Amino acid sequence: MASRTPSDDGAEQGAAEQGAAAQDPLRPDDHRDARPAAREDVAQPRLGPLGYLRFFWRQLTSMRTALVLLLLMALAAIPGSLVPQNTSDPNGVRQYEIDDPELYKVLDGIQLFDTFGSVWFSAIYLLLFISLIGCIIPRTLHHARALRARPPKTPARLSRLVGYQRATSAADADTAIEEAARLLRRGGYRVERYPVRGGTSVSAERGYLRETGNLVFHAALVGVLLAVGLGQGFGYTGQRVLVQDSTFTNTRAGYDSFNPGRFVDGEGLAPYSLRLDDFTSEYTINPVNGKVQAEDFEVFASVREQGGDWREERIKVNHPLEVGGTQVFLLGNGYAPEITVRDPDGNIVDEGPVVFRPQDANLSGLGVLKVPDGLAEQVGLIGFFYPSPFGEEGGPYTSVYPEAGESSLLTLQVFTGDLGLDDGVARNVYLLDTSEMTAVAGQDSGTAALELKQGERVELPDGLGSVEFTGLKRFVALDIHHDSSQTWVLVFALLAVAGLLTSLFVPRRRLWVTAVPVDAADAGAGSRIEFAGLARGDDPTLERAVEDLAWRHREQLGDPAPEARAEARD
Repeated sequence: MASRTPSDDGAEQGAAEQGAAAQDPLRPDDHRDARPAAREDVAQPRLGPLGYLRFFWRQLTSMRTALVLLLLMALAAIPGSLVPQNTSDPNGVRQYEIDDPELYKVLDGIQLFDTFGSVWFSAIYLLLFISLIGCIIPRTLHHARALRARPPKTPARLSRLVGYQRATSAADADTAIEEAARLLRRGGYRVERYPVRGGTSVSAERGYLRETGNLVFHAALVGVLLAVGLGQGFGYTGQRVLVQDSTFTNTRAGYDSFNPGRFVDGEGLAPYSLRLDDFTSEYTINPVNGKVQAEDFEVFASVREQGGDWREERIKVNHPLEVGGTQVFLLGNGYAPEITVRDPDGNIVDEGPVVFRPQDANLSGLGVLKVPDGLAEQVGLIGFFYPSPFGEEGGPYTSVYPEAGESSLLTLQVFTGDLGLDDGVARNVYLLDTSEMTAVAGQDSGTAALELKQGERVELPDGLGSVEFTGLKRFVALDIHHDSSQTWVLVFALLAVAGLLTSLFVPRRRLWVTAVPVDAADAGAGSRIEFAGLARGDDPTLERAVEDLAWRHREQLGDPAPEARAEARD
């Protein structure tokens, strides 16, 4: 006896279903057991170049594509917050290159250090811009036609619609419809009267504000994109390290780094000057882990605009100074020891504050001083500044607190040789290339690094001269932005939120009321009235709206309210 397999059972079941389909003339052709149509009967349209263009345009301007592009742009912006950007943190990019040159080459090759100006981000930005515009224009035209159109005709069978109500009234049909139209207009509906079989009706529709809000939301998104793009094109950013008692002038030469927009040439910047008068900081020690935490930073500055007098201003973290159409942010701070270098005869060859870049939370600083002229040889100094030093004499040292005092210590390593300043190539002022120089103090020179406290003076090795730690000042790192589109971005963002809320919470619905005269002997009343509604989208309150309309309508017609409401519910 031959065994049966699952395939045999499936074949028999399929044959049985096909036989049943052949015997049942009412079974539709597209039922799951129907035989597939012969492929030769399908005529596939052939798309030419114009057809393909039309196809791609429709795909690009669909709402689904716009949402996908919006999501892609959000994802593409993430690298801009994870890696330093040339436009806002050029020093961070340079440090990234020093720390990991191999990874830097990879990231720079895909333009991650210029995320918001990269080719791929610009492509997403432009496609989203085109998609939104291509979506908004036809929808706006359709919505304008809908606003001018009359409400739709009354359906023949209201009993199939949502919230169907039926009642009788002593009022005649015309009076009932006139009262219904008045109630609907009062509720914000557009109304239109239509005749129905044996009577008359009123058709009402409202909720056009829902689509209006939707269009405002999308148009506002285009506005945000446009404002951001123009703001980047006509704006600029710059950074400047400003030492206490020094002045910054808002010119291109006044910046340490300057990143203009595509349409900014750096000329004609708003004329103003900013002077750093003082800087204060507050710290506390975390009782849990014992680490130092910053509590507050405050910059005391003086500002003078063209034709005006100096005025005092303050800058704090997240409280930028607004002057000349720019915003001045406080990014960092540190110490700038004042160092004086003299030749063997005591003549000053270099003096002034030197910025020591903080290396940790306790503001241990690293600085470089280059003395190309005035001494027997070119001299380079690499210094470390410890506000609150801790360690044995001769080092190594560390700083245990960011506040400076009488014990603050400055150590200097001394190099002689070629500073590389005579070949005309720009050099980083914060780095000293010692490949062509010889260490004469510190490192492996056999001579200990120079150590100075404030007010002390020591001799340089080999009779080169002397160096003196004459004073201590603070410095701040400022980030200066000019972006005239911020107000417009805020306006469009608020419009987008308002449009979105409107589109979410304004229901679009249609209501109908019909009134048909009845025989007095049959019903003892003047008309039979029906109510129903239909939602354009989700509207969980539609049934209650129909019920309320029926109740208020009967009440206006003179029926006692409780009985009228009870009858409407029945």
